[in-house]
Amino acid sequence: MPRTSLSNALALHRPDQLQTLVENRTVYSLDAFELNIFETHQTASRVPLSMGSLVLTTMLRGKKVMHLAGRNAFEYLPGESVVVGEQQTMEIDFPEANAENPTQCLAVAIPADTIRHTVDLLNERFPLAEDHKPWHLNDSDTAHLTNTPELTGTLERLVHLSQETHAAKDVLASFTLQELLVRLMQTQARQLIFRNYAQHLTSHRFAAVVQYIKQHLTDQITVEKLSELACMSKATFFRVFKREFGLTPVEYIIQERLSEAKRLLRNPLSTVADVCFRVGFNNTNYFQVLFKKYEGITPGLYKKQCAL
Repeated sequence: MPRTSLSNALALHRPDQLQTLVENRTVYSLDAFELNIFETHQTASRVPLSMGSLVLTTMLRGKKVMHLAGRNAFEYLPGESVVVGEQQTMEIDFPEANAENPTQCLAVAIPADTIRHTVDLLNERFPLAEDHKPWHLNDSDTAHLTNTPELTGTLERLVHLSQETHAAKDVLASFTLQELLVRLMQTQARQLIFRNYAQHLTSHRFAAVVQYIKQHLTDQITVEKLSELACMSKATFFRVFKREFGLTPVEYIIQERLSEAKRLLRNPLSTVADVCFRVGFNNTNYFQVLFKKYEGITPGLYKKQCAL
């Protein structure tokens, strides 16, 4: 399936290496950012944490409950990230942490100047579809994210570079951090428009595109029709859609069809062939190849697992 959790979670410390059982901190300091690994090996509640700059946190193991100002408390699990603003203090519960099941979390502290430079560069050279909605990093309504495979891959490279010892690592890490910021903003844009398109139909042209795709999954959807809805040429639409969301319109259509296919496959009366055609594919072999590529298993095996 699309990989949203870091595949190689960092090794845990041995008990004798821990300085504290609650939020034991390992720091990797680079020129462009600071990377922190936090481990907690016992239950705790309302543990305060402030990093002094904007932070991207990503869960690697276990479960936390996050308390951020102005929001209801929420569970925080592997495969998810949370953006915490420069002036925000996190308060964290560890309801299940113990020696056999510790939590582990990655936190990348990013200087404000780096964010500002990257955002200004993007707005100048690669503007988004709506002039009134420039690139920006959000630490409020889309602060709690499900990682995309692209964001996960960039985080893995950043972790790897942080542990390198060669002379060029800071230069490479600086470029990778810029990519991370782009991937993060694309992930936020997906969450904003893909999940809440109905709220943005009058303010964002791609919201109408998303609505059309969701309402016509079983139809033949063409890029020509989508570009018409966006009031763009076909080439411009394709390029700007990918720039804004980090995937092409065709990739998004496939993901939506496979998401609906998974829902239908959970029905014990459905068949793989029936689901294939109901979600807009006209070839069962192609459907099975795509399903396995994106989900890691065949639709038939997925259906059996759901039945169990």
